[in-house]
Amino acid sequence: MNYRHAYHAGNFADVMKHTALVAVLLHLRKKQAPFAVIDTHAGRGLYDLSGTEAGKTGEARQGIASLGDAPAGNEVLQTYLDTRAASAPQPIRALP
Repeated sequence: MNYRHAYHAGNFADVMKHTALVAVLLHLRKKQAPFAVIDTHAGRGLYDLSGTEAGKTGEARQGIASLGDAPAGNEVLQTYLDTRAASAPQPIRALP
């Protein structure tokens, strides 16, 4: 199997996976004890969602780009969107 994440980055499954991870990390931060996180499948970390690969599938348009703003009071989704915005080379609404 030949899988290249650049073609699928930002899709619905990515959004679900990342928001679940954010929920776990926010929960762990409530504890007094320190913790460590080791992500063994992190990949490159950042992908150009307006790049050639992502443009061929368009999956990010139905994933991250379709979210818009987080509903008021949704800490998990707001944290995910804030983190994504802080590290993104382009805004999510600017996808082709």
